[in-house]
Amino acid sequence: MRIMIGKIGQWFDRRLQLAAPIREAVEHPVPRNTASWWYVFGSAALTVFLLQLVTGILLALIYVPSASEAWSSLQSLNHDVTLGWFIRAMHGWGSNFMVAIVLIHMVQVFLFGAYKFPRELTWIIGVFLLLMTLGMAFSGQVLRFDQDAYWGLGSGASIASRVPILGPAIVKLMLGGPIIAGATLSRFFALHVFVIPGLLIAFVGLHVLMVLKLGINEWPMPGRIVKRATYESEYHALTKKDGAPFFPYAVWKDLFFAAFVILAVAACALYFGPFGPTGQPDPTIIQTVPKPDYFFLWLYALLSLLPPSLETPALLIGPVVVILGLLLLPFLSGEGEKSWRRRPIAVLTVLLIAIMLGTFTHLAGFTPWSPHMNAWSGDPVPARFIHGTTALERQGALVFQVKQCRNCHSLGDVGGQRGPTLDSVAVRLTQDQLIRQVIQGGGNMPAYGKNLSPAETTALVAFLETLHPAGQRPARDASRDVVAGDEKRPGGQQ
Repeated sequence: MRIMIGKIGQWFDRRLQLAAPIREAVEHPVPRNTASWWYVFGSAALTVFLLQLVTGILLALIYVPSASEAWSSLQSLNHDVTLGWFIRAMHGWGSNFMVAIVLIHMVQVFLFGAYKFPRELTWIIGVFLLLMTLGMAFSGQVLRFDQDAYWGLGSGASIASRVPILGPAIVKLMLGGPIIAGATLSRFFALHVFVIPGLLIAFVGLHVLMVLKLGINEWPMPGRIVKRATYESEYHALTKKDGAPFFPYAVWKDLFFAAFVILAVAACALYFGPFGPTGQPDPTIIQTVPKPDYFFLWLYALLSLLPPSLETPALLIGPVVVILGLLLLPFLSGEGEKSWRRRPIAVLTVLLIAIMLGTFTHLAGFTPWSPHMNAWSGDPVPARFIHGTTALERQGALVFQVKQCRNCHSLGDVGGQRGPTLDSVAVRLTQDQLIRQVIQGGGNMPAYGKNLSPAETTALVAFLETLHPAGQRPARDASRDVVAGDEKRPGGQQ
C-alpha cells in the first residue's frame, strides 16, 4: 500500500511539480523567538476562514436568496434540516471569531512593528483583509433578512446616501433599486458568497506568499533598529544563526491554537445556538429597536449619542481618515524601533482605541435607537385634523394610525422626532411626491410599497394632502396646470 501511494504521489508530482514548493514552504527557516503564542493569530484567522467556506457552502445548498423565502429557509434550517441549526451556529460564531482574531492579529502586528520595511505591502494587504472581513460580517447579517437585518440595511443605506454627489447612485447600486426588496437580497448574496470570498482567497494567498518570501517578523528586541540598507542582510544572518524550520519547530503551536479556536466555535454554537432570524422584515414595525452584531455595536452607540449635526461628518470623514492612516502607516514609520517597550505612543494608541471601542460597545446595551423612537402610536389623531374630511381621507387617517406612522412623524406636536413633522406636509410635497415618498421611501424613511395595498396608499395620501395650514393651498404640480390650460383651449384636446 505504501509503495502504491508513493507511485501515485510521484505520478501527480511529475505533472504538478508541487512537492518542491511545498517542502520549501514548510521548511523555511524562522527566528526561534517567533515560535511564540503571540504569532498564532494569523494561522488561526486562516483556519476560521476555511471553516467559514465549508459551512457557507453547506448553508448555500438550502438557503434561498429571495425576499419572500429567505426568512423561511432559515427557519427550515433551524428546525427541519438535520443539524442545520448547528451549521448555522458554526457559521455565525465563526464570523464573530474571525473578526475578533483578525483584529487581534492586526494589533499584534502593529505593536511588534511588523509593518515596517520590507513588509509594507504585507500590512496594506492585511488592512484590506480586515475591511473585507467586516464586509463579510455585515453582508452575512443582511442575509438573515429579519427585522434587525432589514433596519440595519436601512441604516447602512442611510449612511451611504450622505456621500456628496454619489450618495443616491451608491444607494441604488447597493439596494438594486429604490427600495429594499428581492434585488437587494440577491446582490448581498452575490457579495457574501462570490465577490468578497473570492477577493479574500486572492488576498489571503498573496498575504501568505509574502510572509513566506519575506519571512516571519523576528521578535522585537529593544534596541534592534530597522534600517532599509541593512535590515534584509541582518534578518538572513539571524535566521542562519538562530533559526529553525517552520515545520515542525513552530507549526505545533499554530495547530494547537487553531484546534482550540475550532473547539471554541463549536462550543459557542452548541451552547448559544444560531443567530436569529428574529421577526420577519416589516418596515411598519418601528419598535423593533434593531441592533447589529457585536463588531458594529460601537457604531450603533456612537450614532445614538452623537448630536444629529455631527453624524454626517463622523460617518464620512472618520472612516476615511482611519483607513488612510492605516494604509500610510508603513510609509510614515517604516524604519526605527520595533519593540513596543520603546514605542509608548503606539501602546497608548492601542489602549485608547480599545477603551473607546469597549466603552461604546458596552453603552450599546443602554443607548436608544438613534434618533429617539419613543412615540406612542396609540394616541388618537387630533380631532382638528379629521374634522370636515371625506370618507377616503378619514380612511387615510386610520391607515396613518394603524401603520404607526406617528412613531417617526409628529402631528399636532405629538409623535416621534425621527422624521419631519407632518402638520404642513401638503405644502412641501405635491400629490405625486407624496405617493413616491410613501412607496419608495427616501433618506431615513423606508419604502412601504410592499406593505401597503394600493387602496391604503391612495387613502393615506388623500389624508396627507389635507395637512396644510388654514387658508394656504397645498402644493401643486405646475406642469399639470399648464396641461389643464391647454386642454381648455380650442384644439387643446387630441
